Amino acid sequence: MTCNVAFIGLGVMGYPMAGYISKAGHNVTVFNRTKSKAEKWIGEYKGKMANTPAEAADCADFIFTCVGNDNDLREVATGENGLFNTAKAGSIFIDNSTVSAEVSRELNKKANDKGFSFLDAPISGGQAGAEGGILTVMVGGDEEVFKKAEPVIDCYSKKVKLIGPCGSGQLTKMMNQMCIAGTVQGLSEAINFGINAGLDMDKVMETISKGAAQSWQMENRYRTMTDDKFDYGFAIDWMRKDLKIAIEEAKKNGSPVPITEIIDGYYAEVQQMGGNRWDSSGLIARLKKKK
Repeated sequence: MTCNVAFIGLGVMGYPMAGYISKAGHNVTVFNRTKSKAEKWIGEYKGKMANTPAEAADCADFIFTCVGNDNDLREVATGENGLFNTAKAGSIFIDNSTVSAEVSRELNKKANDKGFSFLDAPISGGQAGAEGGILTVMVGGDEEVFKKAEPVIDCYSKKVKLIGPCGSGQLTKMMNQMCIAGTVQGLSEAINFGINAGLDMDKVMETISKGAAQSWQMENRYRTMTDDKFDYGFAIDWMRKDLKIAIEEAKKNGSPVPITEIIDGYYAEVQQMGGNRWDSSGLIARLKKKK
């Protein structure tokens, strides 16, 4: 069934995600703060461009957002030209941003008060996952609402799962980022150790990647980490933003996260080295620098 879809936020993730929704046959209207990005999108995909989030959301059955942080999300949602001004009753607002569970719950309540629904649906898989249409989507919200939105979310994902009530998607994404940070740090230490020991890293990784040490990070990043190439996806600036959200939430629910806090500090060191836009595997650079 063809639906009217608004997609707000055409960054490295949102741009291809909106494209997959369009290629699936839906009527897509896009908005991006930098207009040239939206102009480029409509030149590449079938769809329309709006001048404001409110214009994009007008008459949409499903409204997607993929923006940077809590403040950005509030602006496109409830700001002067926000989507809440035009979202129709019965529509579904799906937020793919990585933000706090608090803002998700806040927008859920406001959406329900206005007669439409909300799902917090952060994504994992990085730029490559977005471009390949194989993202993992972790969702918080009402089951009935989720079932209505799932076919559209499927356009850009390989795994979509309703975790629990509103906020559950964001809490799951926090766990996801903590796991990634710990894995990347362990891999960084191991690779740096192996290089210093004079081992052939291709042979080493071919071997240990078939055992208990195997991970997505090992399979996809060991070679680039060995070669000091860090232009392959999720930027360290964004990882620190996500870890800050996780650390703040951990304080609220009384969960010690000492390793996450330490690794966040390591990422801060990499930022000071000029690695703000390196992908998250750039953690290894600080270890190589300490030789």
